[in-house]
Amino acid sequence: MSITEITPQALAAKPKRADARRNYDKVIAAAREAFAEGGAATSLEEIARRAGVGIGTLYRNFPNRQTLLEAVYLEEVEALCASVADFDDLDPWDALAGWLRRFVDYMAAKQALAPALLDYVDRDAPVFQCCRKAMYTAGEPLLARAQAAGAARTDVDLPQVIHLIGGITKMPTTDRGQLDHVLDIALDGLRYRD
Repeated sequence: MSITEITPQALAAKPKRADARRNYDKVIAAAREAFAEGGAATSLEEIARRAGVGIGTLYRNFPNRQTLLEAVYLEEVEALCASVADFDDLDPWDALAGWLRRFVDYMAAKQALAPALLDYVDRDAPVFQCCRKAMYTAGEPLLARAQAAGAARTDVDLPQVIHLIGGITKMPTTDRGQLDHVLDIALDGLRYRD
């Protein structure tokens, strides 16, 4: 699935020519890495340098910091949504649990980007609305399949599960083992029990 179908065109305008698309992708990858390392305030010149492109190329694709932040954020959500296909061959519970573990990784990237985006837009801005819709569209079938198989509780919906997982990712710890342990506890609570 691609969120470009449900994202306003202004937020998802990607170059069509192969060379322009390669430069766009290099800037996105460099920005993702730079924002993860140095925060969203990393200079655009540093991002262009990391991408191996001129600052003019960066500005041609992203006229300001907000558009670059939005593009990186959208790419992260798009990757999360597309990852649903990685779990097609698993049983319903393992598919849901696997995607929720992938969601934890997405949340780590989001925590570097969302506060900076909130400097430009509010929580109900189109970029956030489209991303929420895309995540629900991608994840709801996984939860429904696990519930139909009797593997997941039927008294929860995906927004509640996402709030639960999102809360776990906000724990003040740098120990991934601790985070995974708490996630295991939450997933155990999500399992259906007679």
